[in-house]
Amino acid sequence: MARKSAAKTVREADVLHDAGKVPKTYRLSEAMIAAAQIILGAPTATATIEAALDMIVFRDELLRGTRAMRGVEIVSYDDDR
Repeated sequence: MARKSAAKTVREADVLHDAGKVPKTYRLSEAMIAAAQIILGAPTATATIEAALDMIVFRDELLRGTRAMRGVEIVSYDDDR
């Protein structure tokens, strides 16, 4: 029975991972996708594109956070020593 529950868990994870996804068609350079796939170590072209998009979103979050911190004085915790 442990096998069935493990298989069920995998399917639930797949459903959560694919939630909100819809098939799309884009005209992309196969060479660019292949190069990115090697660099990212992604198993598929779809995983490559998703990883690249995740990085772009993360980059934006970093930039927004950095901009929000402008003017904030950062003091070392051990300045009193």
